Amino acid sequence: MNFLEKIYFGLQRNMKALKLFFILCGPGIIVMLADNDAGGITTYAATGAKYGYGLIWFLVVLLPVAYFVQEMTVRLGAVTKHGHAEAIFSAFGSFWGWFSLVDLLIADWLTLITEFIGMTAALSIFHVPPALTIFAVVLLMGFMVLQGKYWTWEKIAMGFCALNLIYIPCAFMVHPDFKAVIHSGMIPHFPGGFNNEMFFFLMANIGTTIAPWMIFFQQSSVVDKGLQEKDIKWGQTDTLVGSIFTVVVAIFIVIVTGTVLNGVPIDSAEQAARHLMKIDKYVGTFVAIGLFDAGLLGAICISLASSWAFGEVFGWAHSLNRKVKEAPWFYAVYFFALISAGVVVLIPGAPLVLITLFVQVVAVTLLPAALVFLLLLLNDKETMGDKYRNTLAQNIIVGFIVAGVIVLSTLYGISAIFPTMFK
Repeated sequence: MNFLEKIYFGLQRNMKALKLFFILCGPGIIVMLADNDAGGITTYAATGAKYGYGLIWFLVVLLPVAYFVQEMTVRLGAVTKHGHAEAIFSAFGSFWGWFSLVDLLIADWLTLITEFIGMTAALSIFHVPPALTIFAVVLLMGFMVLQGKYWTWEKIAMGFCALNLIYIPCAFMVHPDFKAVIHSGMIPHFPGGFNNEMFFFLMANIGTTIAPWMIFFQQSSVVDKGLQEKDIKWGQTDTLVGSIFTVVVAIFIVIVTGTVLNGVPIDSAEQAARHLMKIDKYVGTFVAIGLFDAGLLGAICISLASSWAFGEVFGWAHSLNRKVKEAPWFYAVYFFALISAGVVVLIPGAPLVLITLFVQVVAVTLLPAALVFLLLLLNDKETMGDKYRNTLAQNIIVGFIVAGVIVLSTLYGISAIFPTMFK
């Protein structure tokens, strides 16, 4: 075989591998980019406005954290063929199963409300009435799930994932000093010192990177897609690519607001978009479109995470590959969560700020337990076998992540009760 033939067959193998990846990818990329939901976009925008580029290094640190947590759901789903809710009930009994399910459903529903808040706020910039936004979103999401095929739903969702990358050109449009980005952003430090406000922003960024619904969603998605044990490597690659994308998008959002709005008090991504429109209407428009897309992606995944979990626990048919008449309760839960969350946003005087804060409290309560359950399941030899259960290195890495989240979550709770502690 001559040199040219080696190149030809090498390219052919690579093209086959790339084609196989595009067939098997989806759950990891979707869950990670959906993690940049409406609340996430607000967090990153506020972080850049408050600290400039100073906390970019922290976002980079969160990349492997997100990957190692979500990668475990790929193995668990592909090996057990069960969603996370069902796995918890089977392994830990009904008490912990119901604790996880009820906590998840409450957190998911409240988070859905925040996604609708983000979407209505984004389109209000273009003078679209909130009621019309909610009606259109429910119609679109209904169309996505009523096709009767997981693969169709996934392709549409991947299209919205691609739109989430709109923040990357935004960053170049504001002409940042990339030398300053590297110098100020990549060296670990705490701008202004480690105080209560800094602690709040660190916890907010962690909360937007790891969330309980992500664990439930990706494992159920892996099962619904039908990934097998032989596909685990591709699922891990899918998750790694998604982790990289989500952190890259987060960094570019920080660059946008850190360049243009540094020092401007930002309470929401909508506020950031309106400020940016006064400076550059195209950048502001892109940020508003990105905010709507982020809320939509979050709603797409969170609503399904609840429906899948509900179906798993009650033994109902719970697959996007089933028609409505074959899985009526699965779709009933899905549409009830969507419509009820959307209606709350339209209630005059609804405590939307309080709901948003309560979401963080519930998420902080559920996350440590979800991570511990996940770690224990991945060490169960009977469930995972010797080949797919966690290695010692994986246990050490994930153990540090779990311990870190528990400690930080506890400190966050203490700081909320005693706000002057870290001053």
